[in-house]
Amino acid sequence: MTSQNKENFKFAWRVVAAHVIAYFIAGIFAMQVFNYAELFSSGTMSLVMRPTTDPIVALGPFLQIIRGLIMALVLLPFRKVFTEEKSGFLKLGLLIFGLSVLSTFSAAFGSVDGFIYTRLSFMEHIVGYPEAFLWIFLFIAILWILYRFERKPVSIIVLVLFVLIVLMSFAGYLFALQTMQL
Repeated sequence: MTSQNKENFKFAWRVVAAHVIAYFIAGIFAMQVFNYAELFSSGTMSLVMRPTTDPIVALGPFLQIIRGLIMALVLLPFRKVFTEEKSGFLKLGLLIFGLSVLSTFSAAFGSVDGFIYTRLSFMEHIVGYPEAFLWIFLFIAILWILYRFERKPVSIIVLVLFVLIVLMSFAGYLFALQTMQL
């Protein structure tokens, strides 16, 4: 494996791991603080969001590996900008905020098009902002730590967290399936 391929693989792994960990933490935070179970089971939100007890929701953190891989592939051509420039990770955070929160290419909650084209209330649009801001902060922070402190203990901690989240996601999925069958 060439050193370029090795760096690309390392970048992809770090993006996937940082995304999955940040997604899990931000999601758990938002579920608890904003009571997503109740919010998603009533009103307009119940028409578009699955209930938090749905088995696929429990599998969500594991499935974020796919999203992390897509992010890694899309960001890969710009890897050096983010990892080698002084304010590279700040640029990455601004890019993600702009393209994945405010200016999505669909009428998503909280996006400019969402405000224009959907019938959601203002509060329904902004309810996900704290989770999105927390995810962006954690994602950038985890990536920064992985690049700033390239030591085995940091990598091992990230690997352990990643594996635990994947295992908990599978366990939650299996539990939700059993609960549905009872």
